[in-house]
Amino acid sequence: MAPSRHDLLTIGQLSTRSGLAASALRYYESLGLIRAERTAGNQRRYPRATLRRIAFVRAAQQVGLSLEEARTALDRLPEDRAPNAAEWARAAAAWQQRIDHQIAQLELMKQKLTGCIGCGCLSLSRCALYNAGDRAGRSGPGARYLLTGDPEDGPGTPPSEA
Repeated sequence: MAPSRHDLLTIGQLSTRSGLAASALRYYESLGLIRAERTAGNQRRYPRATLRRIAFVRAAQQVGLSLEEARTALDRLPEDRAPNAAEWARAAAAWQQRIDHQIAQLELMKQKLTGCIGCGCLSLSRCALYNAGDRAGRSGPGARYLLTGDPEDGPGTPPSEA
C-alpha cells in the first residue's frame, strides 16, 4: 500500500526532524542511503520511515563507519517499515568485525599516546606515534608528503603503519 500524502515528509520537514541540512539529505539520496518520491511538481517527498534510516546512518557515523558501510547495511534492511529483531541482528553482525578492529586500533593509539606523553620527546625523527622509524626522513629533506604525497594516503597525510 502506498503511503498517503499525510505519511510523507517534505525535505524541509525531514531536515527539521532529522537535524540534517537539506543539502545533506540530497547528498544521502544521491548515495542511495535514502529515497524520495516526486510530486507532480517534481518536489521530493520522503516516507516517515526515512527518519529511521537517517538515524541508522548517523549511528554508523558515530562509531566510525563510512557512508558506504552504512549503505551496505541499509541495503539489507526494509525501506518501508521498522526492521524486526532478526534483520537488526544481521545488520549488527556485519559491523561487529569492523568495530572490533576499530577498538583494537584505538587501544593501540591510546598505548602509544600514553607513551608519548610520558616520553615528552615530541621528536619528528623518533616519535613512535607520528613517524615510527623516521620513515619520512628516508624519503629525503623537505616536506615530503606535501611535495610527493603517498598515492594511497593522499598529500599531507602521515604514512600509515607498515
